[in-house]
Amino acid sequence: MATTKKQNKKTTPVWRLLRAMFLGVGLLCAGIVLWALSRPTVPTVETLEEPAPQQPCTIAYLFEDVPNTYEARLAEMPDQGCVKLKVRAIGGGLNKAFNDSNHVQLQAARALGIAPINGVWDAWHLRRPIVEIASCPEYYVDTLTHSYPYLVPEAAQLLTEIGRRFNRALMERGGGNYRIKVTSVTRTPLTVGQLRRINRNATQESCHQYGTTFDISYLKFICNDSTGVRRNQEDLKNLLAEVLYDLRSDGRCYVKHERKQSCFHITAR
Repeated sequence: MATTKKQNKKTTPVWRLLRAMFLGVGLLCAGIVLWALSRPTVPTVETLEEPAPQQPCTIAYLFEDVPNTYEARLAEMPDQGCVKLKVRAIGGGLNKAFNDSNHVQLQAARALGIAPINGVWDAWHLRRPIVEIASCPEYYVDTLTHSYPYLVPEAAQLLTEIGRRFNRALMERGGGNYRIKVTSVTRTPLTVGQLRRINRNATQESCHQYGTTFDISYLKFICNDSTGVRRNQEDLKNLLAEVLYDLRSDGRCYVKHERKQSCFHITAR
């Protein structure tokens, strides 16, 4: 009799409802995969008079058998035999030059970006498109723990332009094979809450929720080839600051020099 009762439970309306819910989740997951496959690639920056990279930053690496060769890097930056890099001094120091508050950046993010993604429905009903970024000649995307590699097109273009200007300035001043390192991109309210548990400096009203904001490390840069001209971290940081200062002056972005997180917190405008 006990066995019969257990078997009958599987025919109850509650059990059928649960089974239908699990089936619905499976269909949603399949739909998300199809949606991701149909997303556009990261746009190239047309304002610079340089040819687009032969292998652009694109989502294709995630779905093709061909690996993303731009993921390759040295474990650490070489710290011996570095050649001094000529950089332009920014008056007042980096804290004063890059002090755009979260309030200012939040206003720009809300005006330009998407609405925060609270679930699958929000992801399917974005008010504007987003693109996925991947490591490429202009930058390296770090392993992301509390964010996702998606940006609105303007922010993706800005990130690519920052990397190109950084690389070009480096070549013009004697060389060095380095890339900037992206450490945080778009967050959801859920990942913001998770991050706040381990990082007291993280704010609940995060600009990262709008697809307009990303962080670039100034403590670590990606060295692609240790046999080339070697540069030290401080010079590379100041060169990156030059690039950001010019773009900020042109009204392209807001920038915050984050001392505790060792990064530049950047929001596209």
